[in-house]
Amino acid sequence: MYFYGVKLKTLKRAPFLIAAGVIGLVCLVQVLRWDFVERLERITYDMRARRAVKHSPLIATNLGFVAVSDDTITRLKNGSLGFHYGLYWPRHIYGRALREMHEQGAKGVAFDILFSELRPDHAPVLMSDDSTVESDDYFALQMKKAGNAILAAEQRTVPPDLFRTNALALGNIQAEKDPDGILRRARAFGIYTNWNRFLRQVERDPAFGVDLAKAEITPEMLILHRTELAPVKIPLDKDGTFDLAVLGGKNLPAKIARRQKAFTEERIWHMGIQLAARELKLDLEHAQVDLPKGRITLHGTNGIVREIPVDEGGYFYINWCLTGGDKRLTMDAFENLLKQDQLRHKGETNELVNNWKDKLVVIGSTATGNDLTDRGATPLQKDTILVSKHWNVANSVITGQFVRHSSLFVEVLLICLMGASAGLLSWIFRGHSVLGGFSILLVLAGYWVIAFMIFINYRYWIPIVLPEVGGVLMTYTTLMIYLVMFEQEEQRRVKGVFNRIVSPDVVSELLKTEKLSLTGARRNVTVMFADIRGFTEMTDVNRDKAAEYIKEHQLMGDAAEAIFDTQARETLATVNAYLKVIAETVLKHNGTIDKFIGDCVMAFWGAPISNPQHALCCVRAAIDAQRAVYQLNQEREAENKQREIENVKRLAAGQPPLQPLPILAVGTGINTGVVTVGLMGSDKLSSYTVFGRDVNLASRLESVSGRSRIIVSEATLAEMIQDDPTLALTCVELAPVNVKGIRTAVHIFEVPWRQDQVPAPPASAHCEPSGKAVDPTQADKAVVS
Repeated sequence: MYFYGVKLKTLKRAPFLIAAGVIGLVCLVQVLRWDFVERLERITYDMRARRAVKHSPLIATNLGFVAVSDDTITRLKNGSLGFHYGLYWPRHIYGRALREMHEQGAKGVAFDILFSELRPDHAPVLMSDDSTVESDDYFALQMKKAGNAILAAEQRTVPPDLFRTNALALGNIQAEKDPDGILRRARAFGIYTNWNRFLRQVERDPAFGVDLAKAEITPEMLILHRTELAPVKIPLDKDGTFDLAVLGGKNLPAKIARRQKAFTEERIWHMGIQLAARELKLDLEHAQVDLPKGRITLHGTNGIVREIPVDEGGYFYINWCLTGGDKRLTMDAFENLLKQDQLRHKGETNELVNNWKDKLVVIGSTATGNDLTDRGATPLQKDTILVSKHWNVANSVITGQFVRHSSLFVEVLLICLMGASAGLLSWIFRGHSVLGGFSILLVLAGYWVIAFMIFINYRYWIPIVLPEVGGVLMTYTTLMIYLVMFEQEEQRRVKGVFNRIVSPDVVSELLKTEKLSLTGARRNVTVMFADIRGFTEMTDVNRDKAAEYIKEHQLMGDAAEAIFDTQARETLATVNAYLKVIAETVLKHNGTIDKFIGDCVMAFWGAPISNPQHALCCVRAAIDAQRAVYQLNQEREAENKQREIENVKRLAAGQPPLQPLPILAVGTGINTGVVTVGLMGSDKLSSYTVFGRDVNLASRLESVSGRSRIIVSEATLAEMIQDDPTLALTCVELAPVNVKGIRTAVHIFEVPWRQDQVPAPPASAHCEPSGKAVDPTQADKAVVS
């Protein structure tokens, strides 16, 4: 069968090809990582993170935060703490806070405050022995004594050597937000370039105009670009050393080597990782970094291992569990540390409170409206203190709970599975848009819930946007459009085949049928031939009358043809009146009209929709057809009487009389048996028909039925006995007959049809279709049963 020149078999495979194409396109979008899709996916990540924060059982109990707030700034400024300092405090202030932390036994203290340079302009500190120490030196001294200080570092902003050499470690605090301005990720470490001290002196000299951040490094050359001057090219050895003479250092002291390394590179870990390393005693110097495989492995004492999942840039998603005001954090104000320190060194120990024993503490800002402001958006809150990233990273490493992003293979697999589910559901529920839409909604909701539960319980991030929007909705929508376009065409084809030969109810059942074979199947059906008796005689009589009229009036040419045409129309109108009665009765009983063979109607029951009482329905239809013809004849006879009266007037007026309406009868033959049923003809012109030995027998029984009689075979009677034994008992057995094509005599029975002869049908009798087409693969079994 063809549709616009395309084989229908090809069109039936089209849904699978369409689904595969849509799924492939969505997978390509996933591979390409389109920014718009990624932004939507990050929104779903934020939703999951906000839900998961309520279900975070793994929280380190020794994390703390000391806040430098607006109140802290005010109190240090107004002298209420014994100091009068503006926003940029002398470093000894931080030294005093660190001294108090050390006294209370804090395990690690991370300053989320940049100390980018020394401040010799600050007043010195008076020590207990009346000696004085520079403010920077005092801070360095306290870091050395405490041995637990972690200082903040950013690219181009590294603490001076005085602080670096006395601090426990440096922690990278550089935050890189996503394009939508939300901080979701952190970099495990940054690679910092430590320039040679002589090169840094050159950079500080305005006469040179050198910016080391813009230096160009090759294996053989260091090129220092200068403002409005030619660049300085410094040759490098294989080990990266250069000759200081290039910078003008020809007369150097003997203790200074002329050849020195131009720079060294240092891996500075995230401040949160540094805090966790302090807790777990992780060896960051010997970390196993494997960015191509997406992991960083850290080993600690007692066999502790932490594997951080990272991308190719070394970034990982922060497992946001603790907000700034979380009660599971130990929190205090910076000014309280200073007060505690003052009380301790005055000997007033009765008022001291120890909150920081074995704690990992972050000292950072909650202040607003100044250079200390560090606020922004996270997945948990639109506006919060970003210092919170440090204790969340530390908690993640300590507890070993990381956010893991699914691999590209898993993402593509999920898209394929969801797309296949949508395709399967659209195929199963085709023609049932409400059920299909509801099933798709269930799939979407189910996947959404699963994605959230997986993240909440395992911090495993699987994509939602493309599997649901692309894999499910796009696949389902595309297939629905296809089914509307092409399956409706298939329905129109079915309607075109059956609208004129079966009742509208049967057509509706056909369109609902899941398995409908029109190409050929064996079926157990009942076939009826109903022939109009007297039609041939009527035709001959009418033709003779027309010829006599032409001869009498000496008509020729077009006039004669007009008479014959009028006679043909009247003949056709007469036969159509009888055929219409029979056809309408067949359709009323849900039969299938096979064809009109001249003045004969061929119909059958049991196909294309199965009907377990096909024989009874056929016989009941034949009975009603005889009654309908009888009623028609009654009406025509009444009309003829009226014409006789009218003709008296017409003859008196010299008008030709009206011809009486012919009175015809119907002879019916019925047989039940196994036949071949299906579409017969070419791809462009075909009809749904039955053929076989039992069809021929029904035709032969019609030929022996005579006028106004219904003749059925023994096989049909057997079916009637099962379905309506009362009606079967009224049948009259006739003498066996020999018919053409059948070797032995056929046992036949006459079915009475007059109102007083036939009992009413039982309540169990029905002629509605069952709504199921027989599966061609099971047809033989159905026939045998």
